[in-house]
Formats: sequence, C-alpha cells, structure tokens
Amino acid sequence: MERGLYIAAAGMVAEMVRQDQIANDLANAATPGYKADRAEQQSFSDLLLQNTKTGQTIGPLGSGPVITKQVTDFEPEPLRATNEPLDLAISGDGFFAVQTSRGVRYTRNGAFQSGADGTLVDALGNHVLSTTGKTVKVADDGTIVPSQVGVFTVSSPTKEGDALFAGKAAGKATGEVRSGALESSGVDAGRTMVDMMASLRAFEAGQKAIQTIDQSLQLAAGQVGNLPG
Repeated sequence: MERGLYIAAAGMVAEMVRQDQIANDLANAATPGYKADRAEQQSFSDLLLQNTKTGQTIGPLGSGPVITKQVTDFEPEPLRATNEPLDLAISGDGFFAVQTSRGVRYTRNGAFQSGADGTLVDALGNHVLSTTGKTVKVADDGTIVPSQVGVFTVSSPTKEGDALFAGKAAGKATGEVRSGALESSGVDAGRTMVDMMASLRAFEAGQKAIQTIDQSLQLAAGQVGNLPG
C-alpha cells in the first residue's frame, strides 16, 4: 500500500506541472506568435513482481510517472490581417531579433510599434533588429520596409517568458516578413480546455487513490491492533 501512495503522489505532481503549463497556454491563447508547450513524461523504473512461494513472475509494477521535459511546438501558425503597418508576421520559418537588456533575443510576436526615438520596438520597448543587426527606422508616415527587418534561423531556441526565446542565430531564415498581419497564437483554446479538464480528472483520481489507501491503512492498523493474542 505504501508503494501505492508513492505512485499516486507522483501522478499528482506530474499533473500539477501539466496544469501550470496548460494554464499558461490558455493565458496566451490570443498572444500573437505564441508557441504552445507540451509536457513529456515517462514512468519511473518498474519493479518486477514475483510470487513469494513459487518464484513465478507476475509482472512489472511501475513506480509512477515523472515529467521528463517540456518541449515547445514551433510549427508556424496561420497569419491574420490587421492592416496595421507596424504589425509584422513571418510567413514560414524564422524569428525576429530584438535587443534586450540581457542580449539579443528572438520572437515570433510581430506586434511592433514606433519607439520614442523613431525606431521599431516591441511591446516591451526592445529594439527590433534589421538584417544587418541594426535598429530599424520608422518612416515619417509610420511605415517601414518589411524587407529591412531581419528574420533569423535560431539553433536550440529556449523560451524566456511567453514571447521571447534565447538561442544562437544561425544565419538568415527562409521565412518572409509580411506587413499588416500577425501570426496567430499556437494555442487551440478548445483543445487546451479539454486537456485541462482531463488533467484535473487525473489529479483528482490520484487524490482519491491516496484517500482510499489511507483509509485502508487506518482500518488495518485498528483491526490488527484489536486481534486477540
């Protein structure tokens, strides 16, 4: 029964991690260029069970699941027109580059605007970089030349926050910049809600299993203690 407690608890911990990931995805269902995350899990090493009298193998018993890693789905999403000249989207592969206080970071969120110095910046005020790694000047009429904005291939991108990725640029990407459009979020709200409900049910099942085992242990302890002799 103690092993059952560990298995149920491990499952609950895994579902707590999954709940956090799903909740963050749902919060970014409308964020342009957002890339959804997926939690991968596997079982702890199995315990081989045998009959204590005959030694015959009964079968393996898992020790519960564990989250092994979280991966990001970088599949390009459909573009939606906004008709805003500073809204940019990448058709195909690649990332925009922005200069942050922590160095160059990369993003698919092209909801840009004109900064106080007349250059193209993101929502956090980070300068958007050109194909040559310089800032991009916004014209007096509030437009830019899309081909001037850099689109880079990034090796081993790692998510920082919701929209930025760290990584190393590996040259020009094949994607093309389109003005007056934004990439849709990579979150399917309906499917994600279903995933959240399924994860919650799995968490509740683990909780119920722990309560049941605990009640069984209490009964066993009380009855064994009351046996005569």
